[in-house]
Amino acid sequence: MPAKRVIKALDTIAFERGYPANIRMDNGPEFISTALALWSEKHKVTLLHIQPGEPTQNAHIERNNGTMRQEVLDAYMFWSLAQARELIYSWQDDYNHERPHSALGYVSPKSFISNPKIVNMNPMFFHGIF
Repeated sequence: MPAKRVIKALDTIAFERGYPANIRMDNGPEFISTALALWSEKHKVTLLHIQPGEPTQNAHIERNNGTMRQEVLDAYMFWSLAQARELIYSWQDDYNHERPHSALGYVSPKSFISNPKIVNMNPMFFHGIF
């Protein structure tokens, strides 16, 4: 994904939720670009890069990537790019909105966003993460 597309996605999210204080990311070319660095300065967003070769420093996305690979990419034979995109977008929508997540106290992101106090009901949830 080119840096311009990353920036467009971040601006779209920020329009709905505001700009984050920081973003943790790996060292892919789209994330170490000058364009993203300028965007982060403009919006006062700190970019936190993981150390090369240390994917555990970005464990949430690594979990997402592994789950997607197991449940979609390794589970289906795609006959076209359109078919792959359709299934991936459907899985991503479910994962990002409907599926309960342990990091959110085993509620869905949709439920969490609509009622952030729900997290306080789970004593195992690390309150400093958000």
